[in-house]
Amino acid sequence: MLWEILFVGGLILSLLLITVVDVILKKEKGLVNYCKTFLQDSIFTVVISLGILRFYLNKKNILVWSEYFRKYFFLKFLIFLLGIGIIFVLTKYILRKLGIVQGNDKKRGILGYLSLIVSTILFAGGIALAVGSRWFISFFGKLTPEQFLFNFNSPVSGGEDGVMLEIYSTPVLVTVALTVLFITVFWPNIKLGLGKKTLIPARFYRLIALLIGIVTFVYGANYSIKELDLKKVYQAYYSDSSYIKDNYVDPKKTDLKFPTQKRNLVHFYLESYENSFFDKENGGYGYEGHNLMPELMELSKEGIHFSQNETFGGPNQTYGSSWSVASMVNMSTGLPLKIPMDGNSYGKTGYFLPGATAIGDILQKEGYEQTIMFGADANFGGLTSFFTNHGDYNIFDLEYARNSGLIPKDYKVWWGYEDKKLYQYAKDEMTRLYETGKPFNLTMENADTHFPNGYLEPGTPTPYQSQYANVFLQSQKDVVELVRWIQKQPFYENTTIVLTGDHLSMDKDYFKDFDPGYRRSTFNLILNGDFSNKEMIQMNNREYAPFDYFPTVLAAMGVDINGDRLGLGTNLASDTKTLVERDGVDTVNQRLGENSDFYNRAFVSESGENIDGVKVSERKLNK
Repeated sequence: MLWEILFVGGLILSLLLITVVDVILKKEKGLVNYCKTFLQDSIFTVVISLGILRFYLNKKNILVWSEYFRKYFFLKFLIFLLGIGIIFVLTKYILRKLGIVQGNDKKRGILGYLSLIVSTILFAGGIALAVGSRWFISFFGKLTPEQFLFNFNSPVSGGEDGVMLEIYSTPVLVTVALTVLFITVFWPNIKLGLGKKTLIPARFYRLIALLIGIVTFVYGANYSIKELDLKKVYQAYYSDSSYIKDNYVDPKKTDLKFPTQKRNLVHFYLESYENSFFDKENGGYGYEGHNLMPELMELSKEGIHFSQNETFGGPNQTYGSSWSVASMVNMSTGLPLKIPMDGNSYGKTGYFLPGATAIGDILQKEGYEQTIMFGADANFGGLTSFFTNHGDYNIFDLEYARNSGLIPKDYKVWWGYEDKKLYQYAKDEMTRLYETGKPFNLTMENADTHFPNGYLEPGTPTPYQSQYANVFLQSQKDVVELVRWIQKQPFYENTTIVLTGDHLSMDKDYFKDFDPGYRRSTFNLILNGDFSNKEMIQMNNREYAPFDYFPTVLAAMGVDINGDRLGLGTNLASDTKTLVERDGVDTVNQRLGENSDFYNRAFVSESGENIDGVKVSERKLNK
């Protein structure tokens, strides 16, 4: 606490000293002028100092408060800030002395102020669009329009702190710094000249500011539209396709026959797990010729995995399935997660696709006890609402672990708590579920392999130069150890285990040197499945989408599905063609990307009727 007080006191004294120098050089008088100068100098000096430290001197954690108290960094910062402030004050003084900056005796009118306000808004908006889009792409890669909009229309609490810090310390800081610079240059009531001669009158100076604002905004808007592919977003709002309606098979109207002894389900969503981490001999890309998932490859010999080729492969990453929340929606409802229409905000109001039927709904009706587990906050992306609405799952997440005393109230590592803790808690939860005497469904998503670079737990072996490679090598080993534990439990004989990569990794740096011709695909494996035609399943040379897992997982639990289709999905264990096999992946993506009034009305709407004709307002909302 003492160091914090000293730092704040030193900061105020430094800014006061800068102001005193400025006031003396300008020979200003009056309390109002003193306060005005202090405010202007302080804002400029602090923001520009932070900007220089962040981008020129590459101090990435400059906005982290605790960083200022490591190795007396706050003293260095105050000296640096004082230097920037004095340079700023002296520069203004020299420009005035040379007559380059000249005072304007004529007071600025309402139009003058209005012009500057508009100029500043346009400039700041243009910078935010350009810098924000550039950062967005460099950090996340080329996200699809539906993912871009979903993130703006769903709860974001529970996100990894490093991502938010990166947002504040890069696009936000750049926008603020450049806007402050713009205000510092153009807001003073001045003329430009040389000596005693005026070259640019005040009104033309304001016109220059307006032109710069307009040009910046036009450039930023055009850059965003082009790079973020926002034209597709626009088109999605103003088209209507019957593709989903024509191909959707309603689970409520489909005959589903469960076996006499209902099987347990354990479904692991594996963050960013893709087949490229295998070596090339097994369909992957490898890392420096090495297989990063050797234990997982060995485990795969015991089960069924579907591939587009003769080695390890997986589904096409189709429209509306390219991030974690979307992949869960695809695999559990047989539907893509499309752009929210009519102001719908997935999860914010307590509803999440209220008209859809998910595997959780089906299993709840069959008497299953269900738990969803995350090492993060389930509120992120509206997942609490989704799993509460669709199966009344027990939510076992970061907040639950804190409130249950499993971890301290202020505990936060990576997205919440580490995967090793998650796996231990999962063992305890599976044991509890088994002891209820009911069939159970435990669904879980890990997070250590999330981009950027993954989370490397202390003590993890690091045989490779790449942190991401080391994280995956350890992560897959831990996953297999958890599966081996399950296989030793008394409930395993009647339990189907499903392992699916949630989506392709977004870690741009790791994949930057990959051959663009290599087809990346997510990992999948079904263990101890109870397929009725186990010996006749075609696992290889299949073209499919993540939503095909919806009926496939139920079939793996021994459920007989009349027609072998649910939602948009096809039971991969059957000989029925998937939509991708029938229509081609390009057509499927194009048609799913078009607006669907049926989708909005039947599944998304929180005010109208859903597919079974029941008003959403009359549906029971589990809380």
